[in-house]
Amino acid sequence: MLNDASGFKRIYIACGQTDLRRGIEGLATMIRFQFKLDPYDKDTLFLFCGKKNNRIKGLLWEGDGFLLLYKRLEVGAYSWPRNTSEALEITPQQYRLLMEGFSIVAKHPITELTNPPKGL
Repeated sequence: MLNDASGFKRIYIACGQTDLRRGIEGLATMIRFQFKLDPYDKDTLFLFCGKKNNRIKGLLWEGDGFLLLYKRLEVGAYSWPRNTSEALEITPQQYRLLMEGFSIVAKHPITELTNPPKGL
């Protein structure tokens, strides 16, 4: 289920490290109060990664209750953004890359120069 992003309206990842001992209530509270998002938004997947990069939890409201997902990789690890404590909305393409072990946040992003050098 977690390898395929089809069926999700939105996907958010909690950047940084999350205590994966938290259950449904703890993760839903974190979504609401720390990230200022609605955990009851139907078909919106919220993903969390613990200290070990080979384990993630997902929380999904299905309209009649929460679905708590847990995945532990046997080989490999997720390239999880660790530098911030906010929720990041990602695209289905970024989600696929994340599930395949690729980094979705550039270390040195390319930006457009506002005042390019004139000497060349």
